[in-house]
Amino acid sequence: MDIGFIGLGVMGAPMATHLAKAGHRLTLLDRDVDAAQRLAATLGAPSRVAATPREVAAASEVVITMLPNGQVVQQVALDDDGLVQGWRAGSILLDTSSCEPWLTERTGAAIAGRGGRMVDAPVSGAQWGAVDAQLVFMVGGAAEDLARVRPLLDVMGRAVFHLGGLGAGHAMKCINNCITAVTLANTAEGLVAGKRYGLDPQAMVDVLNASTGGSWITQTHFNQRVFNRAFDDPFKLELMLKDMGIAMALARETGSPAPLWGLGEQLWRMADHAAGPGASVSELVRWVERQSGTELTPGATPREP
Repeated sequence: MDIGFIGLGVMGAPMATHLAKAGHRLTLLDRDVDAAQRLAATLGAPSRVAATPREVAAASEVVITMLPNGQVVQQVALDDDGLVQGWRAGSILLDTSSCEPWLTERTGAAIAGRGGRMVDAPVSGAQWGAVDAQLVFMVGGAAEDLARVRPLLDVMGRAVFHLGGLGAGHAMKCINNCITAVTLANTAEGLVAGKRYGLDPQAMVDVLNASTGGSWITQTHFNQRVFNRAFDDPFKLELMLKDMGIAMALARETGSPAPLWGLGEQLWRMADHAAGPGASVSELVRWVERQSGTELTPGATPREP
């Protein structure tokens, strides 16, 4: 297929690479032109770099976006030099970004008015999932549109879940990330309390992973990112906070009480303020440590009587 790919960061670049290796012809675009050109050179012909979204659309049956938020996706799709200006009849925008469901609905309606289609398919799996083609896709859109892009999703990931109409995938994504964010904060607080009592945080994580308190967070984050003091998860703290804000707006729109989410959002906002722009999501744990003056380093410290 002729595929456009817009957004070639830590997620987009490996996703595009898998598609090229599967034999698809890629037209690439990123605001970092050098990054797009380096990727095109790595992939080789027939991959090439475009100058505008309009040019990407004119060359593509399906355009995939992996962008920061729904506003950026909307601009890429609808601006004067946007996708709709070069749209082929029946082409599909496959948005894998993490976006506001209501913006996705509006963008999809505008695209439909220009003869195109849209599917939202945000991902879970982080950078390693993109690199290993192990992403989980949460999909919103018409069944026939999903059927057209399903072979592409299968190249980039390990599971595809169809949640409903357009916007449903983005709704599920913000819910998933809000639950993950609260779980990370809750786990960090528990490990700090145990460390201050005299328990070894590494042993605590082992117990959690074999018990009811375990989670994806305990399996993937503390041994890999915290106990070694790397705090280097490539996902940005500010993006997690953005997703929590989307989830809170969704809760308000649906009349769903979410007091725990609200408290969690406040804590993450304080951590974001302390960490500054561009900080890793792992910095949330460091912020919890600083509140108690206790570092989550391996090893038990005898508790004073």
